[in-house]
Amino acid sequence: MGGRRLLPTLILALAPFGLLSVGCQNGIERRSRAGDSAVVEVPTERAKASLPRYVIEPPDILLVDLIRAIPKGPYKVQPLDALAVLCPQAFRDEPISSIYQVGPDGRITLGVNYGSVQVADMTLEQVEAAIQKHLSTRLDKPKVVVSLASTGFVQQIRGEHLVRPDGTIGLGKYGSVYVTGLTIDEAKAAIEQHLSGELLRPEVSLDVFSYNSKYYYVIADGGGYGEQIYRLPSTGNETVLDALSLVGGLSPVASKGRVWLARPGLPNAAGADEILPVDYCAITQRGEPSTNYQVLPGDRLYVKAVPLITADTWLARAIHPVERVLGLTLLGATTVQTVTGRNLNGTTTLVR
Repeated sequence: MGGRRLLPTLILALAPFGLLSVGCQNGIERRSRAGDSAVVEVPTERAKASLPRYVIEPPDILLVDLIRAIPKGPYKVQPLDALAVLCPQAFRDEPISSIYQVGPDGRITLGVNYGSVQVADMTLEQVEAAIQKHLSTRLDKPKVVVSLASTGFVQQIRGEHLVRPDGTIGLGKYGSVYVTGLTIDEAKAAIEQHLSGELLRPEVSLDVFSYNSKYYYVIADGGGYGEQIYRLPSTGNETVLDALSLVGGLSPVASKGRVWLARPGLPNAAGADEILPVDYCAITQRGEPSTNYQVLPGDRLYVKAVPLITADTWLARAIHPVERVLGLTLLGATTVQTVTGRNLNGTTTLVR
């Protein structure tokens, strides 16, 4: 019984402290990386800042296009290559003056009346000789000119490339290139440098197809029952209000006066934390944008629970075991008294 009387007393004693943060009173002090309360201009809803140049990290997806790919000689023809073949002596109704693709079996088909020729792993001069020899059985003294129209390995470079966990992207036959920690221009130069080993002055176009590596976090205090953490992708344009809307707003136990944005500091900065208090009621009820900060990658938006709810949860956990023990003790004492009283009256016999 003592535990049941103690709980209301403690709650009433803590009520004034809980009421201080039920409304929109914001008691969070703004702190900079230097550890003082100096005001530092930070991007807000009306004065957003452009993010630094994007740095590639896993698992971003890059879009690569090969603009110029001229193989270094002597080049050997491979399956899926495209060859430009010209033979003036061909039949008029079936000329040989077009681009022909080398099949997966390494053969090039010139037409119904000419058949096919094996050209894989040959240089262009050897291909000319092989085609000319093949056509000499059907044409009178044929002359053949062959040039490389496009190489099939270009298709292995073009397209979307996932940045692997080891920080590289795959380029098919040409191996892998490390791009993590590089800007788009730096990654473009690294890819071109890598391809220059087999291509003559290669030129690529590079862009980010999917931004998958930059996030910020919204953390909701559960009032003594843990915390909910939401990881949201960063596009560089979100504000505090945007972030809260993406998680469905404040929870029923949230304190409107205890919301802040924690921004990671520089690795070598003294007191690397930067706490930016958020005036939730000013943002939502009065349209005041001064604390509707722009959320940057890596930021933590923390929503604290009402202290009274947290205190009530803590007290319930602390007192519940005591109440259970006292309840069992009371039940045992009542049972003993009941049984003893009945034996004295002669109405019940206690069997051991």
